[in-house]
Amino acid sequence: MEIRLAKLEEIDKIKEIYSLAKSFMDDCGNAGQWVNNYPQKELLQEDVKNEQLYVCVDESKIVAVFCFFVGNEPTYDKIYEGEWLNDEPYGVIHRIAVAEHKKGLASKCIQWCINKHHNIKIDTHKNNLPMQKTILKNSFKYCGIIKKPDGSERLAYQN
Repeated sequence: MEIRLAKLEEIDKIKEIYSLAKSFMDDCGNAGQWVNNYPQKELLQEDVKNEQLYVCVDESKIVAVFCFFVGNEPTYDKIYEGEWLNDEPYGVIHRIAVAEHKKGLASKCIQWCINKHHNIKIDTHKNNLPMQKTILKNSFKYCGIIKKPDGSERLAYQN
């Protein structure tokens, strides 16, 4: 398996993976996290142009996708009911989605990010229990709650 930058011509396949992930989340009691066709095609195209959308490829087939960048995430500027572990520069992981629920695939993506930067922040919806479990399994600590621009809350973690 390899992880590499996504390409614009792969956006339709990537959207399919997000659709599968959305169905999985719905089945797991988390229907409120990715709504209104999120992530939109335009957002994914912007991520590709900014070189922050990655795919995990197995035997030339895309099996997972995620956004990763090093820099400031504005929604992490304020944290409620807790605090970040430190104020050092950090990497951010967003929107991990797997095409097939192979054991450890999301963890492989997270570990790849950890290998790129020692200080990572990530968030997820309070109802996304599978992702919470994966985040904690990968040496992250729960830090508090962040708010998205629409006011919705997310559980925030840092390693």
